[in-house]
This record gives sequence, C-alpha cells and structure tokens, in this order.
Amino acid sequence: MQHHVIVKFNDTVKDKIALADEIGNLFKGMVGTVKGVHKVSPHKNCINMSNRYDLMIIVDMEKDALEAYSNSPIHDKWINEYPQFLESKVIMDYED
Repeated sequence: MQHHVIVKFNDTVKDKIALADEIGNLFKGMVGTVKGVHKVSPHKNCINMSNRYDLMIIVDMEKDALEAYSNSPIHDKWINEYPQFLESKVIMDYED
C-alpha cells in the first residue's frame, strides 16, 4: 500500500525547505522501527506558487501496518508537534 501525506505550510513558516527536510527525516525514522513500513520517500515542491502544496511524503507499507504506523511514537510526534505549521493536509492511501 502507498500512504501519501501531502501538506501545505502556513504563513508562519519562514524556511519551507528546512521544515520539509525536518519532517521528511522524521518520517524516514519509521523504516526499521515500525513493522510493515518498507520505505519513506519525501518530495519537496519545486514550484513556488500559492496554489501548490509544499511537501508530499509517500510511505510504502503493508496495508495492515497502518495501525502500527498510526500508533508509533514518530506519528505521535508528527500529530502533536507539527499541526501548528500546516495550513492544510491531505491523506490518501492506495494499492496497485
């Protein structure tokens, strides 16, 4: 399963690249620590336009790993420490 987290930062974020790198590195910490998470691929936006999102994180995981992912300390940190920087967030899961 592919789990996508797509975020748009709010106006309080002065260095979007640094924050995107920080969040990407946080998510990368799930590989090897959350059973069933195989790969994390962060992608930063390369076009600076107001109608673009800033970061997309793709998590390649087993479908039944979603609960462990959602209950992991890394996800807890994401949910508790980063919403203050987000204008909006989109989550999408799909299988090939």
